[in-house]
Amino acid sequence: MKAGWELKTLGEVATLQRGFDLPTQDRVSGEFPIVSSSGIIDAHHKGNVRGPGVVTGRSGSIGNVFFVEEDFWPLNTVLYVKDFHGNDPRFVFHLLSHFDLKRFATGTGVPTLNRNFVHDELVNIPPLPEQQRIVGILDEAFEGIATAKANAEKNLHNVRALFESHLQAVFSQRGEGWVETKLGEIGKVSMCKRIFKEQTTSVGDIPFYKIGTFGKEANSFIPIEIYHQYRENYPFPNKGEVLISAAGTIGRRVVYDGKDAYFQDSNIVWVANDQKQILNHYLYHFYGACEWNSTRGATISRLYNDNLRQIVVAFPKSLHEQQRIAAQLDALYNETQRLESIYQQKLTALDELKKSLLDQAFRGEL
Repeated sequence: MKAGWELKTLGEVATLQRGFDLPTQDRVSGEFPIVSSSGIIDAHHKGNVRGPGVVTGRSGSIGNVFFVEEDFWPLNTVLYVKDFHGNDPRFVFHLLSHFDLKRFATGTGVPTLNRNFVHDELVNIPPLPEQQRIVGILDEAFEGIATAKANAEKNLHNVRALFESHLQAVFSQRGEGWVETKLGEIGKVSMCKRIFKEQTTSVGDIPFYKIGTFGKEANSFIPIEIYHQYRENYPFPNKGEVLISAAGTIGRRVVYDGKDAYFQDSNIVWVANDQKQILNHYLYHFYGACEWNSTRGATISRLYNDNLRQIVVAFPKSLHEQQRIAAQLDALYNETQRLESIYQQKLTALDELKKSLLDQAFRGEL
């Protein structure tokens, strides 16, 4: 242990206390933050705990730690530091942020943080001047990290927005040689025959895709006999046709690769289109530009066959031009994915840097 540091229980460093009830009907608008397990959610006309304070979730959302400058009202879903025992409040905030409080959660339903377990944990604590020095280093570093994260998140948002904007622009234009028609007029709209849960197994012959596994690795299967029966008697997509999720997150799409597989019926639909009119490759990108949740001008919770039939698609009559547009969108999408990956890696690296600094701080290495 570094010279001057002491081994103490957390309860000797910061005493945690359960917050207080404050029903919604009893709240009076004011200047004092109301703090829940997810952070500041409202303001009240009075605060019953003096600031600065440190708060963490007691039930529900556990693990996040919040620092509150002013007087505040901690709700009964949180634990707040009732006594800092002469320690620097910002140091205690960083200590608890580093502490992985989730490991103390109990209960199989709504997780609950048991403060008694937390109080018994042993921690190495430096004297107050050293605490304040560490706080100065961490606060300055974390401010820089927060700025860098905000910039990376903004860039990530801008990359996605740019692609979406270009996608919308492509399909809203009406250039020379373009035509408009309803999807129902370019091919038959279909859905697979329903498979019931009792017909599926965890292992088997034919992968079965439910809405939750749409576009992912299958985790259910059906016997090959059922597969052949349904393939022979009910609609089934052809290789290259674009399958669309019709429930849950409406509009998710994948291109059917032609491999043996089966799909849940009313949760997945497709257009068996005439590729002499419009290419599947072009349709795939068109579906990406559709505003599925506002089909027919109203929010829908399910995409029915008739919804799909009525959607108007604009496309150039030239198949060569359709392929050129689709290839251009492929290239833009791939570049978007590359940039997204870079920004996600930056965000991950910044989180790792923050964790590393906390590790160093509480090992006495800063």
